Amino acid sequence: MAESHGEAKGQKTGAHTEADGGHGGAFPPFDSSTFASQLVSLVIAFVALYLIVSRIALPRVGSVIDARQNVIEGDLAEAQKLKDESDAALKAYENELAAARARAHAISAETREKLNAASEAERKTLEERLTHKLIEAEKTIAATREAAMSNVRSIAAEAAAAIVQRLTGVLPDGKTTERAVDTSLKG
Repeated sequence: MAESHGEAKGQKTGAHTEADGGHGGAFPPFDSSTFASQLVSLVIAFVALYLIVSRIALPRVGSVIDARQNVIEGDLAEAQKLKDESDAALKAYENELAAARARAHAISAETREKLNAASEAERKTLEERLTHKLIEAEKTIAATREAAMSNVRSIAAEAAAAIVQRLTGVLPDGKTTERAVDTSLKG
């Protein structure tokens, strides 16, 4: 058994030694004797890969790209539609705002005119009342002045009569005294 173990060991050793010494051959893809078979396998692999890609992968990728393009176009159309709607809504809002401003200006002008007319009517009423009060005041002043003047005339006439009587000792006639007082008051 020891020998068989040694023989096996020797075979292993020899096999190992032969593999180490086999460095003298060329790398198989660069070996000129295998170029033809390598070219045939390369052509077969290329044709198979081309068929797989052109029949299976490219249609799937193309359909995904087309679907994505359709989604993008649909989204752009929807965005344009929404933009048009928002532009229309904005224009309608601006028109309504302008109309509201015009109505506000019209209401303001109408209110201003009404207030001006009411103010003018009130002013005229007050002027009429004031004129009436002035006329009454002038009448009252004239009556008061006349009453005062008649008192002054009678007082002046009495005073003049008293003065003349004291100076002359004779009581003057009432008509003469009144004429003298009227002449002095007018002049």
